[in-house]
Amino acid sequence: MDTMAAIRETFFQECEEQLGELEVGLTAMDEGAADSETVNAVFRAVHSIKGGAGAFKLDRLVRFAHTFETSLDLIRSEQLATSTTVMRTMLRSADLLADLVKAARSGDSVDETRVDAQIAELKSLSENAKESPTRAAADEAEALDFQPVLLELDDLGPPESQAARYAIKIIPAPDLYRKGNETVRLLRELSRMGEFRVECDARHVPTLDALDPEGAYLAWRVELTTSEDEAAIHELFEFVVDDCELQIVVDRAEPVAAAEASAPVELAPPPPVAVANDVAAAPAAPPPEAAPIAAGESDKARAEPGKPDVSANAPTIRVDLERVDRLINLVGELVINQAMLSQRVLEAGLARSSSVAAGLGALEQLTREIQEGVMAIRAQPVKPLFRRMSRIVRELTDATGKVVRLRTEGEATEVDRTVIERLADPLTHMVRNAVDHGVETPEAREAAGKPAQGEVKLSAAHRSGRIVIEVSDDGAGINRQRVREIAIKKELIAPDAQLSDSEIDNLLFMPGFSTAQTVSNISGRGVGMDVVKRSIQALGGRISISSRPGHGSTFSMSLPLTLAVLDGMVVKVADQTLVVPLTAIVETLRPKRGDVHALGVNARVISDRGGFAPLIDVGQELGYRREAADPVGSVVLVVETEVSTRCALVVDAIHDQRQVVIKSLEANYRQVPGIAAATILGDGRVALILDIDTFVARTNRSAQEPLLAATG
Repeated sequence: MDTMAAIRETFFQECEEQLGELEVGLTAMDEGAADSETVNAVFRAVHSIKGGAGAFKLDRLVRFAHTFETSLDLIRSEQLATSTTVMRTMLRSADLLADLVKAARSGDSVDETRVDAQIAELKSLSENAKESPTRAAADEAEALDFQPVLLELDDLGPPESQAARYAIKIIPAPDLYRKGNETVRLLRELSRMGEFRVECDARHVPTLDALDPEGAYLAWRVELTTSEDEAAIHELFEFVVDDCELQIVVDRAEPVAAAEASAPVELAPPPPVAVANDVAAAPAAPPPEAAPIAAGESDKARAEPGKPDVSANAPTIRVDLERVDRLINLVGELVINQAMLSQRVLEAGLARSSSVAAGLGALEQLTREIQEGVMAIRAQPVKPLFRRMSRIVRELTDATGKVVRLRTEGEATEVDRTVIERLADPLTHMVRNAVDHGVETPEAREAAGKPAQGEVKLSAAHRSGRIVIEVSDDGAGINRQRVREIAIKKELIAPDAQLSDSEIDNLLFMPGFSTAQTVSNISGRGVGMDVVKRSIQALGGRISISSRPGHGSTFSMSLPLTLAVLDGMVVKVADQTLVVPLTAIVETLRPKRGDVHALGVNARVISDRGGFAPLIDVGQELGYRREAADPVGSVVLVVETEVSTRCALVVDAIHDQRQVVIKSLEANYRQVPGIAAATILGDGRVALILDIDTFVARTNRSAQEPLLAATG
């Protein structure tokens, strides 16, 4: 990748961050938090995208961002109120801006009719904007017949302000205007920084016959008295620094008295104008001294309560994902080789107190720390994924006429990046299902005594070494009678089938099943929830449903935190070696004869803390042996499934507890029910990793063939 291509890619990566900030800010404004800090953050995000797009000649993106930015500037100057209509337009504009960025990155096209329509909508808002209350008050004050009275206070001298005087000269290049920037806006921002006076130098404007419409002939000289430092002024010109000649001269004399600051300032003629790069390379002037402030007041001045302190953010670097993936693979190989070395030492019969065994223990600890550190690098919060769903909900509410609010919890919950990438499509299906099928129309909700606005909630949390993501709504819930009728009509179940509520709910995951009465661009084609279930299972996860008629439904997904490694217990079953995930094991025990009880012809249960848990012979269920082993002479693993069902797994022996590297069985062989993945042991053999939930669910069905009977 050449230098310009790398810079371009960095720009688009930064655009993703800016679009995320834009989404968060606009959502906060839509919910009523239209404070100046939020509005300024939204404005800066669009302005940053426009500035970068101009540098790469992305004219279509610049054109729309400029119009969007103009409307946001009206909100910032309090000329445009953040009404519901205005915020809907702003949110749609943010969606279109994201599409334009995506199209510019991939080289695809965006419907120009849509772009023109949105620009017209934004311009309509600008034309209907009211005058700023602050400005109107100032004009009203100027209209009053008021004569100032001079007060002489001999005992009091004029208070000194900590303002500094700057002479600023701006000579725009034609590219500044071509990229959608305006000197008027730059001057307006300068005027907000303090006492301000500007002069326009029109000496280089040619005659009309020699005038180039795309040229730049005007220059500007500004005299600014402000308490801001020079770095703040340079920051204002950050996105036009390559498209103009800029000179900033600071008066380093004594602080200016308030009376002097308001009087005309005679400045020495500036030296020849220097280009912006030279100015940026020069050392910045030291900021003027500030008056001492108490520690508490200083903290309050720097950040308002409840708002993050940007300066406290830790520095970050950008690393190519291929490098991270390669590092992950190398760590996986390190874990395997460490396990092999441990196996060799064990086979050699070295005492645990020997120096070799002690060094091996230290190596094992170091390997684990390296693995955890590398996995933390790859872990990402689910916040970007949840942000995408905001747009899905907005589009669906426009299409269905429903009023739905998206609420999120646990956005900071971290999970492996691969899980996040592969979770996007299933989560989109589920959110669409919640809005289209779950939440009722405003009229139906009001008739049921509910508020007209429905709610879809996205939440994420860590539980027992896994991440659980839930999509819930406060709609009507699952109409189980209708689900059953549709399943019978589609011949998915027999008319006389006796199904529990949970089994009826799970009919939604059957291929071709849909409760939609008409086919639309949203749903009704019978494609969706079955795809969701397969996608979740491919990630080593599970999905479950809970629903209360009239109160809503909750779809819960339980997923592994990473697809690379896991902590497991290595067990022996009929001369085969298996791995049981450690997070599923509650306890291990050797049962006594009086603890085991027969149930029916073949079933057995074991006493478990005042209750009973079914005994499952792992070797028999997997087809490794025909007859069940005697539990008294075996080891029992008490496991708990995601739905809190306890079972007792019978194995022959426990070999070890170790961290294993996950290898996809489906990618290298095929999907096997009850088996989550495979791993390579220290002796080089392949061991299967049990999927406890699937394994237990299948063995609970009475007429089930051995799971691995066909696999040998």
